[in-house]
Formats: sequence, C-alpha cells, structure tokens
Amino acid sequence: MAEERLDAIVVGAGPAGVTAARELAASGLSPVVLERGQFPGSKNAWGGILYREPTEEMIPGFEEDAPLERPIIEQRYMLLTSDAAMTASYKSMRLAQEPYNAYTAFRGEFDQWYAARAEAEGVEIYPEFTVTDLLWEDGAVVGVTTGDEEGELLANVVVLADGANSLLGQKAGLHREWQPHEQALVAKETLRLDAKVIEERFNLPEGKGAALEIFGESTWGMLGYGFIYTNKDSLSIGTGALLSDLMTSGRNVNDMLDRFKAHPAIQPLIEGAELEEYAAHLIPEGGFKRLPTLYGDGVMLVGDAAGLVNPLNREGVNLAMMSGKFAAQAIVHAAEAGDYSVTGLSRYRELLDDSFVMKDLHKIRNMTEFAHERPWLFGEYPELMSEAARRYLTVSGKPKKEIQNEILGLFGGMPKKRMISDAFGAVRAFKG
Repeated sequence: MAEERLDAIVVGAGPAGVTAARELAASGLSPVVLERGQFPGSKNAWGGILYREPTEEMIPGFEEDAPLERPIIEQRYMLLTSDAAMTASYKSMRLAQEPYNAYTAFRGEFDQWYAARAEAEGVEIYPEFTVTDLLWEDGAVVGVTTGDEEGELLANVVVLADGANSLLGQKAGLHREWQPHEQALVAKETLRLDAKVIEERFNLPEGKGAALEIFGESTWGMLGYGFIYTNKDSLSIGTGALLSDLMTSGRNVNDMLDRFKAHPAIQPLIEGAELEEYAAHLIPEGGFKRLPTLYGDGVMLVGDAAGLVNPLNREGVNLAMMSGKFAAQAIVHAAEAGDYSVTGLSRYRELLDDSFVMKDLHKIRNMTEFAHERPWLFGEYPELMSEAARRYLTVSGKPKKEIQNEILGLFGGMPKKRMISDAFGAVRAFKG
C-alpha cells in the first residue's frame, strides 16, 4: 500500500466531484480526481438544462467560453392523450435578455470543459481509473483501490461522486441497494435538425431556446414524463418512468420513446430530424425521505450518488455542484480540526440543511408518493379534460347550455370521493 496520504480522493469527474476538488484546491488542499471514463463526460449522454446562477457562483464569467447551446426563454408543459394535447406555456422576453436564467447544454461537453478549468487551477484528474473498492483502517475509509496492489491510494477522506448507482456508496455502508421504485429509467436521443427549422417549429427568435415537458400518454400514463429541449442544431428528446412501473407493466423504455415520438403532437416537431446519439440512464428518485447517509468515517457522498435530484423542478446539476461545494467546506473544517470521523465531517449535512438544496427536497417530499398512488392522474383525468375541451370547442348546432351540461355530466361520472381526495392530496403535497 502506498505510504503517501492525499488530502482527498474524489471518485468521479462530474459536476459534483469536480466542484468538490476545485473548492478543496482553492482552500490549499491537494485533491485527486479519479474518473473511469476516457475523459470527464465521456460516458454521459445527458442533454438538458443548466441553470446560470449556481454555475456562475462556481465559475464567474463561465458563459464566455463554456460549451452552451441555447438560452431558455420559454417553458412549455403538455398533457397528452392518445390523440390530443393540452398545453400551458410561459414565454418571456425578460428571459431572453442577459443574464439568462438557464441554458440547454450537453453534459459530455460541459463536464470536459469544467474539468479542464479545474486542471488549469491545479486539480489533478486521472481518467481511465476504475475504482473497484475502498480501503479501510480501524473501521474508517482511508483510500481506494483498482483491485491490484499498485493501484492503492490513501487519503484523509474519500468523496464518492460515482453517479446514481453508486456501488462504492453501498460498500461504504452509506446506503443499501437502491430499489426499483427509487430510480427512474430514461431513454434519450439527440436528433440533428437545422437551427432555422428549430426556430420556425418552436416559434423562437434566432439563437434562443425552449424546454418542453410532456406528461400523460408520453409515458403510457405512468408516473414520469417526456421532454424536448432545443439545442443549437439538434433536439434532446426522451421519456422516463419509475423503474418499478416499467418492470410491473412489462413495458420497455425504448418502445415508450418510439411511441412518444410518433404521437401526432410530437411527430411534426421532429419530422426530418436525424438520429445522432442514443442513451439510457438511471436517475435517483428516492427523494428526501429516502436519502442515504451522506457521510461516514473518512467518506462522503455527493451529487447523484447522494440522491440529490429535484425531479419536480428539473434540478440536478446545480444540486450536484452545491453538494460538492459543501462537501469541500466540510472537509476543510475537518482538516483544521484534524478529525475526519463522522463527527468531523458532520458539517456537510449542516451546510446542506441550511441551503435551498434540502429545503426544496423537503418541500416536495410527498409529491412522488401522491402521484404514484393515483395513476388515473395521467390517464383518466387527461382523457376527461380532452373530451371536455373537444365538446366545448366543437360547433355542432347544439345550444351552448346543452353542451355545458354534457361537460358537467362527464365530470359527474367521476367518483366524487376520489376527486375530493385528489384535490386535498394535491394541496397537501404541493404545500409541503
């Protein structure tokens, strides 16, 4: 075993891990980042939303040279039935002015750029370094290994930023194996499409973007959603649902995506686009109630490995960065005290609890259970709303009062106790 002991080893060169390393280096410590991919971001096909403010906090002026796609000036929500779509949209020219609120981006490109910035600031990042296990001493984590004697590294603390299915987190005893109802499986494609065509189809000014989140038939009525994000000259499109629901229904997320793309409200938006990339990946969905233990003797969890994802508000990268920052601050505090035990690292959870990260996760802690217990929210209700809209908008020669009575009859056919329960349940879940 190597004799030299590093200040910290970070496993994983995503936003959480690299942020932790940058903050540690800025504080005068010497972290090392180990990444199993050929380069940071090489195994990440994520194409989604990057929020400006938390990123600006980490790298002031990042917009000048970061690999960004389009600033988001419109958010659309769609509710699909088998043959119809109901849409709500917010589009603001204030969002089209600097400083922008959010951008579309590709994690593969962003992660590589972010890691390069960290290296320029003195952080050592080693790609193609697969950590297979943790090293222990007197019940505390003291390093990592690649499985052979020469691949052992010692450190005062190990930061696990190894993604949603963190096997090292399990080996550290910080969480049990994730259950199917605690993770979502997402299938995502990048579709090449001319920039002008994107702007025409989505009614966007030149260079500006939109984000669409689509519920209901986009996932066969299961808890989850479809999405379309506009990039410079491509679209990121995908669907996802809880892994447990996919397993129970026997349905395949790839078939779900194909079905979503063929929907009459979606197909015209992607017509003529060429498939450039496909990927499927897991997203933590355990939420606040099922968060793992975030730290132990000599070890910490950050980002997806810690389950820090806000699916309701589409936040992941910003939470990952903040967790990396707080982990680094806790390590600096532990270094000053010379104590890397559970007690010495407890500052990490305190910082998270005092921030918007835990406050927001706590607020939406009941949302998944509320929606999952009511599958009709994404099936029966959308069909009912669609039929009501169709009847109201159809000019058939019937008196309007007669049509209104028909619509009231549609809603009257729903179980009243269930509707009342759904209404009160929704208020409680949203209120937090």
